Amino acid sequence: MLHQVSANYPEFKTASFTSGMNLIVADRRASSTETDSRNSAGKSSLIELIHFLLGARVDKRSAVSLAELRKRKFRLDMDWPGNGVLSVKRSANRPTSVQINPDIRPQQEDDLFGIHGEVEISLDEWNRQIERDLFGVRTDCPGVSGRTMLSFLVRRVSSHGFNVATESFSKQRKADAATNLAYLLGLDYELADGYRKLTAQKATRTQLRKAVNDPVWGQIVGSTADLRGQIALAEAKLRRLEDQISDFQVVPEYERVKQEADALDRDIKQLAQDDVVDQSNLEELRQAVAEARDVAVDYLEPAYRELGIVLGEQVNRRFADVQTFHQSVVRNRRAFLEEEIESLTNRLAARREERARLGERQSQLLRMLSEGGALEALTALQQALAREQANVEALRHRYAAAQALEASSRQIKAQRLQQQQAVETDLNERREQQAEATLLFSRFARELYGERDAYLRIEAGRENLQITPYIRSDNSRGIGNMVIFCFDLALSVLAHRHGRGPDFLVHDSHLFDGVDERQLAKAFALAAQVSVEERMQYIATINSDDLGKAERLGFESNPFVREPRLNDNMEDGGLFGFRF
Repeated sequence: MLHQVSANYPEFKTASFTSGMNLIVADRRASSTETDSRNSAGKSSLIELIHFLLGARVDKRSAVSLAELRKRKFRLDMDWPGNGVLSVKRSANRPTSVQINPDIRPQQEDDLFGIHGEVEISLDEWNRQIERDLFGVRTDCPGVSGRTMLSFLVRRVSSHGFNVATESFSKQRKADAATNLAYLLGLDYELADGYRKLTAQKATRTQLRKAVNDPVWGQIVGSTADLRGQIALAEAKLRRLEDQISDFQVVPEYERVKQEADALDRDIKQLAQDDVVDQSNLEELRQAVAEARDVAVDYLEPAYRELGIVLGEQVNRRFADVQTFHQSVVRNRRAFLEEEIESLTNRLAARREERARLGERQSQLLRMLSEGGALEALTALQQALAREQANVEALRHRYAAAQALEASSRQIKAQRLQQQQAVETDLNERREQQAEATLLFSRFARELYGERDAYLRIEAGRENLQITPYIRSDNSRGIGNMVIFCFDLALSVLAHRHGRGPDFLVHDSHLFDGVDERQLAKAFALAAQVSVEERMQYIATINSDDLGKAERLGFESNPFVREPRLNDNMEDGGLFGFRF
């Protein structure tokens, strides 16, 4: 039960409530003109404040988001299951935190004494406490939200909550609304949530289908035909890398071995160059040896005789000496050239042996390098393998997505049929819960309209669990609003009876716009009666002239009117107490 809504500044008009029925009335001043309006009196703002203090997010439509109210702190005092009266404080200036007193959170095992007095908790944690204690949601319930269920029990005109009985705000997804209504009515909400999952799956498929047709985004998923080819190539490359790594041997001191092999290669090339020079020199020496021979002088004496010159003994002896000297020079040159030839021949032979030795060592080193590699090379191969494995996995995921995308919509249709059949089977097994809800709604509708057909139509639809409150009527706006009134009253009673909801129901004055005065009087009388029978609390804001219509038909409002009494005085008559 809600006790009081207040603020930390004196101009605010504190709203107080009791058990049973509570009416917050907005008067029209005698001096008001036809153009004056009570829309700024604060009736709907009071509903917004209750939502704000019960965990609603702050948005630009909320009154507390205005600059004049952002720093104000508002407070709600209410009964809390198992903890007595709870005080909740919150300011729009700090929208993500809430102050509560006492601490209602479950005590931890290592917390021997608990926390006494006011504590500050996050908005998310506050909403979890609301789900756990006010709605009995003890575990993770997919699709069920305490905020969504509160929006049915405290409808807001700013969210267009009075447009459709089974939707608490405009453009609400039917599957989401149906899941939360199923929980409050005692139906299988988890089964009803299957519709929400199918709707999300269909929406995702639709968006992906659009994306595939885009020239850029289409490359992200691709077609199964293209991806099969890409996967085959990527898997072949992956296998090659795996084989290389499995055969890889790490060579110790790889860099030193590589440097030695390079040095040997340079030495072998240098020896080859030296051989070329020495071989050229050897050819020249052999040619010089061939040219180093004695000079023939036998032709001299006959030549001189023919000239009539007879050489004497002394001249002949001198020629003999010259010849002997020349022969000595030739012998010495030949001996020198032969020594050089032998030296070059030995050097060439030594180089051949050195090249053979260096070549054998180089072959050993090259075999080591070809059969293995450095640790860095192995690491590089492993990194390449990891990249290729990630690429293959990404391609496989894309292939799976492409398969799902290209699959016929018959798959989703089949799942919908299965879902519909499962829900239908469950509804047949929960006839008792449906009967309780239908009879309660029918009773409330008959209190307002007499013996008209009125019931809840609950069926397994193709898109969602369909819950439709029905009262046979002429589809006038007033009757449509009373359908919402009866539905909300039945919903809150059922939830409270079975521990699935709080003990209060709040209605804004907009619900009663266009309602016939006879139904208005009966609706107030019914709310007062039911709130006493069910030990609940009913809160409604109402304009004084609408209330007067009900009073003229016998409704006694005095026991139910609560403070404050609002009016259309823009200066200080509204809920917040000042003009802004």
